[in-house]
Amino acid sequence: MVDAIDRALVHALQLDGRAPYSRIGEVLGVSTQTVARRFNRLRAEAGLRVIGLPDPQVAGRSQWLLRLTAAPHAAQDLAGALSRRSDTSWIKLASGGTEIVAIVHTTQTDGNPLLLHDIPRTAGITSVSAHYLLHLYVGGPTAWRGRAKSLTAAQESALRSFPPTRASTGSVRGLNAGDGKLLAGLAADGRATHADLAVRTGWSAATVARRMEELQQSGAIYFDVDIDPVALGFTTSAMLWLSVPPAHLDAVGRALAEHDELGFVAATTGRSNLVAQAVCASPNALHTYLTERVGAIEHITAIETVPVLRTVKAAAPFSAGLVGLPV
Repeated sequence: MVDAIDRALVHALQLDGRAPYSRIGEVLGVSTQTVARRFNRLRAEAGLRVIGLPDPQVAGRSQWLLRLTAAPHAAQDLAGALSRRSDTSWIKLASGGTEIVAIVHTTQTDGNPLLLHDIPRTAGITSVSAHYLLHLYVGGPTAWRGRAKSLTAAQESALRSFPPTRASTGSVRGLNAGDGKLLAGLAADGRATHADLAVRTGWSAATVARRMEELQQSGAIYFDVDIDPVALGFTTSAMLWLSVPPAHLDAVGRALAEHDELGFVAATTGRSNLVAQAVCASPNALHTYLTERVGAIEHITAIETVPVLRTVKAAAPFSAGLVGLPV
């Protein structure tokens, strides 16, 4: 079970994933040792991880939301196989264990092998649909607001009043070929020290620090937080597939983005042109959210609610110890 300090720590990391334990402790009014101990416990018991990721647009990546239907045993095996790929994230078992929802990352040069070759040749799949992500309202650099409700405005301001040192040479417009090892290191551990990242990249620690400052300043990378929502009291999750007339799509997407219950909102291609993930405290809370909040938004012409049974992979790369986290 988590307490107020744990929740405040998660909120602090969402504001600044690389904030030193000492700064977080000062803002929360606890010792540096307490923050480190709480972080390590949440990492062991709730899958807490900070991950450094490239902004998809800056990195020239496209994102697809893949929806697969298969027999229950085949779906579980396939979800496990997909989780081990470097081009996937946010893999979920849904709809009674017969459906897989996953995000697939592609580039202009890779030919989309998963979408074009690997999936069609996989036995046991009864249906496949791929939805191109056109715009993210919540997700990626825009974090889920539902778990960022523990700090006071003054504490948030105090955390933000210590920005990382910025490069003095101006912003950098994108990533280059030499950033690959740095990104791999940050994906494995977004809180890795400059010294550790120097070992991975072959650069000096000073070069690592300077390049990270450049990339953060330009918005080329951001830091996300993975944690099992159940540990925070959110036991019920569902994918919402919505249909909205194109003229009202952006307005509905922006309205949904204000809802704390939604951890992901995106405009997509396909018959359902807006997709979201609801994360609620209970089935009754999900029912209330759908009927009272979503139901109050005009211009939603259809909605399909698909319960999520398990998150097999979140934002971070595959880790054997994390596969199978609930919701």
